[in-house]
Amino acid sequence: MTTVTLVATCLFGLEKYLGEEIDALGCKRLETMDGRVTFEGDLSAIPRANLWLRCAERVFIKLGEGPAHSFTELYDAAKSLPWEDWIGKEDAFPVKGHSVKSTLFSLPDCQRIIKKAVAKRLENEYGISWFSETGTKYQIEFFLFRDRCSFLIDTSGIALHKRGYRPESVAAPLRETLAAAIVYTSRPRENVLLWDPFCGSGTIAVEAAMIMSCRAPGAGRRFISESFSNLDASLWKKAREEAASLVRRTDFRAAATDIDPNAVALTEANAARAGVGDYVTSFVMDARRIQSPAPGARGTIVTNPPYGERLMTPEETEVLYREIGRAFTALDPWQVYLLTSNERFERLYGRRADKVRKLYNGMIPCYLYQYFKSEKKRLFSADLGRRS
Repeated sequence: MTTVTLVATCLFGLEKYLGEEIDALGCKRLETMDGRVTFEGDLSAIPRANLWLRCAERVFIKLGEGPAHSFTELYDAAKSLPWEDWIGKEDAFPVKGHSVKSTLFSLPDCQRIIKKAVAKRLENEYGISWFSETGTKYQIEFFLFRDRCSFLIDTSGIALHKRGYRPESVAAPLRETLAAAIVYTSRPRENVLLWDPFCGSGTIAVEAAMIMSCRAPGAGRRFISESFSNLDASLWKKAREEAASLVRRTDFRAAATDIDPNAVALTEANAARAGVGDYVTSFVMDARRIQSPAPGARGTIVTNPPYGERLMTPEETEVLYREIGRAFTALDPWQVYLLTSNERFERLYGRRADKVRKLYNGMIPCYLYQYFKSEKKRLFSADLGRRS
């Protein structure tokens, strides 16, 4: 089968998780840079990547790349590529893209030059001078980085973080791709309750349940490349059948709670739409009153509390962080994974994190504070260190 080069884009900070997902698909990683991973596979990798990559925003076919110090170089690089391998006589081929640290920074001008080059290439191949662009849409995307341009075709359409189970959300929702990455970090297990006490739309709990029940995140939606003429429909059919066959029952359980009854109702509806309603229990509760469901119960808190950006004031969030610090520490030895943009969080929470990872929630830089060492063991080790 034909080998294709693909590019999966992601939020900054998720490249590691995305790369591991690509490895799990059996594809070969070629290059990793901020916000994107380039990899190689056969044509079946296109539907499988779109269906399975939980941390990707989009999957592109990479037709090629070339130098672009000038518009002449950009035109020549675009014109040299085999666009006819994908785009037919009547197909639409709009152009958009990005320029980072490059001489050519005017996006409209770059779009115009690339559009002209692609049209000229197709004109020569098909022997026509006018394109109706009434057929299948092939969204061309360019990425200019340090005067070198990559030329891509979007295979996803609507961004992959839009799984389809969350038609409505509360204010300041957490993106599904970021929620999946946080869940990966927390290492969910069947015999350990995963609890999000600021559940909002239930995204963290739903993504965790989908991971543990091996549900492909894209199984409930469609993709733009399903209409591509040279991507056989049987590849999509086989990929969807494979995804359906891998869904499994699990003993995993997630609790999704919130002080807002509307958020709890929304979580229940979203979990049901995602097919994981059996694994997610949702109810109204103040996070500051959290308690273990039973003596000795094992649990992990994975949550995204208000930042003070759009919900609550900064002063209110600081009070909240102090209060949940006391409440969550009382659950020791439970682990805690908490995402916030507040750089003073550890001081407010009352405990230094075992590990901190910088991530982005949309354009907001955030920090995933990870507490996976028991506080009792930590204090014991510190005491031994002082004695020695």
